[in-house]
Amino acid sequence: MTRSENAEKPLIAAQLRTGPFDVALKTAIKRRGLTLERLRVHLARRGVRVGLSSLSNWQNGLSRPETAASLRAVRALEEILALPPGSLLRLLGTVDGGSRSGPGRRGAFDDLAPVAELLDTVPGSRARDVEVVGTQHKVTVGPCRRTTSLWTRTTVRALRDGVDRHVVRYYGNLSCVPAGVRLRPLGNCRLGRFVPHPTAPVLVYELLFDHVLEAGGTWVFESELSDPTAGVTTEFAHGFRYPAEQYLLEVRFHPSAPPAACYSFAQRDLNDERHNTGALMLNAHHTVHLVASGVSSGVLGIKWKWPAAPEPSR
Repeated sequence: MTRSENAEKPLIAAQLRTGPFDVALKTAIKRRGLTLERLRVHLARRGVRVGLSSLSNWQNGLSRPETAASLRAVRALEEILALPPGSLLRLLGTVDGGSRSGPGRRGAFDDLAPVAELLDTVPGSRARDVEVVGTQHKVTVGPCRRTTSLWTRTTVRALRDGVDRHVVRYYGNLSCVPAGVRLRPLGNCRLGRFVPHPTAPVLVYELLFDHVLEAGGTWVFESELSDPTAGVTTEFAHGFRYPAEQYLLEVRFHPSAPPAACYSFAQRDLNDERHNTGALMLNAHHTVHLVASGVSSGVLGIKWKWPAAPEPSR
């Protein structure tokens, strides 16, 4: 390793922990002393073809690898740049930007490729044309310990003229059948494309505005999602694709089926270790919540434990 590479080793190690992806990639390329053309040649030797414009956009934050082919390229880049396996891919997992309802965790890499397939069918779905001012989620859990509805209110601000929609990614639990998920626009929006994955428990959908926004304009809209295939639920989590000024998550339980315990949790990204951020006490309305401000990335959520089933009487 050269003196320059050795000096930048602590920097790249820190950036691989915190991101963002483009900054870490650019530093790693600089550390190895490779031009984008040489990097492209190294990729081609491994059977991975990526254009110079794509590599440039990735390192400058103008676009992100999201298709299955580009994710394979990122794995090859980790090898070429002598980075720990999964280190760059993990940073892509931090901007998942979707909501997850389910009984347990799945690896971020399991989700990225199926969602990328769906995004390919929705023109403009990867454009960064809005910033999220605030998101509110209200999860209702029924007496059978299943999520009966997910209500969402979102406030966005347009980053360019002509914005008239918002693309949402949803990750169900392992039993989710995406074609069975129902989405109902409630206010200031209507449903556009609704694209369930045929095999993976993920889907992508558009919410169309009733107004075309100019740059700087804001829009507030509401929707409600229900998933009759969800099964017993033990958590809800939200991944932040872009910074959000405020986030509110509320979980309401049926009076006849309260949980034994509730906790808030956070993750640096989808594939990182989870840590509890506090115990949550049910209020008189059988509800718990968390509030966060100035969230830049990562995952926030609430998990709960159900009481053990009583042993059958003899």
